Formats: sequence, C-alpha cells, structure tokens
Amino acid sequence: MFALSIVFSNVSVAADKLLIDVEMPRMNVAEYHKPYVAIWLEDSNRKATQIALWYDLDMKDNEGAKWLKDIRQWWRRIGRSSQQPFDGLTSATKGPGKHSIVVDLTSKHLQSLPKGEYQLRIEASREVGGKEVVNIPLQWPVKSSDYPLSASGSTELGSIKVSID
Repeated sequence: MFALSIVFSNVSVAADKLLIDVEMPRMNVAEYHKPYVAIWLEDSNRKATQIALWYDLDMKDNEGAKWLKDIRQWWRRIGRSSQQPFDGLTSATKGPGKHSIVVDLTSKHLQSLPKGEYQLRIEASREVGGKEVVNIPLQWPVKSSDYPLSASGSTELGSIKVSID
C-alpha cells in the first residue's frame, strides 16, 4: 500500500491576471455625464504605469482628449507626457454599473516593474460632477496570498475589488 500525504504551506502562487472590478454608482442628478476614469499603478517614487483609461473616444476631431487633463492626478503623473490613446488600454467611458478589467500580468511593461510597494490608483472625473481618487495599496509582484483586495469610493466611484487569476 502507498501512503499519500498532502502538505499545505504558505507558498504563494504567481498569477497571470489581475482582475479589477469597478462600480460606477447611479446618481440622481439632473445632468449626468459618464466620467472619465484612469487606472494606474504607482510605485513609492511616484513613477506611474498605466493600466486603463476610459474617455470619450468618439468626439469629432478627438475633442474628448482635451478633457483628459480633468483627471488631475493621473494627468500630472502620466497624461501630459504621454501619447494617447494608450495602445490596448484605452476604451470608451462607462455608465453606471459594474465594469471589469482584466490585466495581463505577463505583459512586458508590467514584467519589468521592480519589486516593492505600490498603489493601485483609480481616478474618476465627471463633467458637471465631482472628482474622486481611490488608492489600494499592494505589493509587486502580486501574490495569491494577498488577494482579494477591496476599497470603496464615496461619490464618483463605488465598490472596487481586485483579485487575481
């Protein structure tokens, strides 16, 4: 007879995908415009790596890009010195509801990030509305033992959940 033993340890498994669920709350206002949203990773030296950018891509003469500076913190870290649209990261604005982003952790621009403490930053800015930034601290590279993570905005952003796959 063979004896089979299984040992569980605190070994963390590397992940291939970071899943970010962002809720845009439904607002009871007379004039609602879908917010512009930027999502990025920022290291302890404030160096930023773009994850996603939602803005009005369909405006005539790329008019939507001129309002990107209203996503103020993102603009100061990444936006003003970058060429838009970000290839594979830019999409249209999103209305109320839950929206999911799948981030490929094996991509070259993420694989080159140094180990350390980071902030996942989600910033929303809405015309005739407000602005809000939610920060979620995390360690890089990601480890399964650290997830899921969650946070919540209070005005322009609702619940935010970060998990790995």
